[in-house]
Amino acid sequence: MNSKADTFGIFFWRITAIHVITYFIIGIITMNIFDYESVFTNGNLGSFMKTLDSPWVALGPSLQIFRGFIFAIVLWPFRSIFLHEEYGWFKLWLLFIGLSILATFGPAIGSIDGMIYTTIPISQQILFLPELIIQSFLLSFFIFYWYNKPKKAYNIISIILVSLIILMSMAGFLSLNN
Repeated sequence: MNSKADTFGIFFWRITAIHVITYFIIGIITMNIFDYESVFTNGNLGSFMKTLDSPWVALGPSLQIFRGFIFAIVLWPFRSIFLHEEYGWFKLWLLFIGLSILATFGPAIGSIDGMIYTTIPISQQILFLPELIIQSFLLSFFIFYWYNKPKKAYNIISIILVSLIILMSMAGFLSLNN
């Protein structure tokens, strides 16, 4: 491993930046394609999810930095498995699908327990799976790619995009909180 690129700070930044960017982009796309505004206000999800005009929903993309930090802490000891082995991105993607989507420790939407224990119809739970699967794929692939083909431009682009996402998120929070 490259000793400079093998620091927790760099690892944290790459994981967090890619997570924030893919979370935001895929979230915006799927929110519009699957009409989350009506899904979150009608039926079973109306009492489970905040509406899209909630200040906290607007702040959500900024708060993904905390999830990025958790991902970095948890994945740090295992980084050589998915950063430098053949098909490492695929191994990481399977890990995300298995532990973060399908087999969570609680009845999350789209998880096996969510389908068993909640009153949310399976059809609504399946609605969210494309977003989760695509975002986790992009996260896994770009983490692997950034480590195996590092470029200074990726740092610059990620700083600009994460900064813009945080600023937009905070602006949305402030405008909805007034």
